[in-house]
Amino acid sequence: MTKLILITGVSRGLGYAIAEQFIHEGHTVIGCARSEATIEKLRHKFGLPHNFSNVDVADEQQVKTWSEVLLKEYQPPDLLINNAAILNNLAPLWEIPTQEISQLIDVNIKGVIHLIHYFVPAMVANKKGIIINFSSGWGRSTSPMVASYCASKWAIEGLTRALAQELPDGMAAIPLNPGIIHTDMLEICFGEDAAAYTKISDWVKKAVPFILRLKPTDNGVPLTVPN
Repeated sequence: MTKLILITGVSRGLGYAIAEQFIHEGHTVIGCARSEATIEKLRHKFGLPHNFSNVDVADEQQVKTWSEVLLKEYQPPDLLINNAAILNNLAPLWEIPTQEISQLIDVNIKGVIHLIHYFVPAMVANKKGIIINFSSGWGRSTSPMVASYCASKWAIEGLTRALAQELPDGMAAIPLNPGIIHTDMLEICFGEDAAAYTKISDWVKKAVPFILRLKPTDNGVPLTVPN
């Protein structure tokens, strides 16, 4: 059955990969990203019924306006995937500027909350839908030089598990660790060693079927995409 899937951060990396794969498998994708140029490319490449918008998830008003437009045109999403996230510049925590930490929190935590505020009520009204908040290995463990990123992903784990307890039967909220994938973000952290990890093109072939198999009984369970 065709699903309506909303994905944040679709301009590159995992967000772009899953959006493309979901579309390839016949599902309808609604996506957003901050890069206006990339959004135009996505619109040109995929066309209708898919819908791509230039939205900064850290900006509550932008998310609110976007939700109002979409929920008039589409039913509430079957899958809401909060993927958008940024990484701090690698440094000890005491050297990371507070402004940089604030920006990371605005995207990685508050951005997720904004999507929940403005899309989940319509899903709850239908008592249907799955919310997937991308976590990280660094949402369940820690490493030096990425303390603020770790903090944001540990927050996503707790936020999602608490949200799961608030949802009606028939819905689920799942903190999902995508695993260690060779992305631009991983290259920032691991340098040349990043190439030793799973390619996005290989990962997405496992990730999309895994996501499509998630069900209400997975509510609140911290999961990881299989290798």
